[in-house]
Amino acid sequence: MRLVFLHGPPAAGKLTVAREIAALTGFPVFHNHLVVDAVAAVFPFGAEPFVRLRERFWLEVLGEAAAAGQSLIFTFAPEPTVTPGFPERALAAVATAGGHVDFVRLTLPDAEQERRLVDPGRAAFGKLRSLDLLRRIRADMAACEAAMPASALTIDTGAVSQGEAARLVVSTLGLPTAPPVA
Repeated sequence: MRLVFLHGPPAAGKLTVAREIAALTGFPVFHNHLVVDAVAAVFPFGAEPFVRLRERFWLEVLGEAAAAGQSLIFTFAPEPTVTPGFPERALAAVATAGGHVDFVRLTLPDAEQERRLVDPGRAAFGKLRSLDLLRRIRADMAACEAAMPASALTIDTGAVSQGEAARLVVSTLGLPTAPPVA
């Protein structure tokens, strides 16, 4: 089992790159906002029950996928409401079941992040869209990103297309490719 753990700041293109990797490999995408949005429907973002349940769901899915031998791609934005050490707990959940985690960091320049942040497509999930809030929390998010485990690969999505980023991930990590769907 391979877990491609894509992480980076808001608007770095994590979901888009994940979908491109999925098209190349056949791995399913476990987008972090699937859980964020479900839990936020009941508890306010950042509240103790929200933080606890979000992490529990993330870890359960990752651990069960590893136990089933189901490779997948997980998108993650390191930010202050995530309990410190979550990436290591995710790594342990996958490794305990015999899986392997590849951390891949996506980056982009601040100006490009701000341009992308207001894209209407970001409203499909409860993604950050406020430039004011981004500017207030950018330093805290950068500190959370700096605490991430070492990445096998770092890609500036402001410099390459999402398709090119996906191809770099697949080739660098040596991921198996799926036959094209007819």
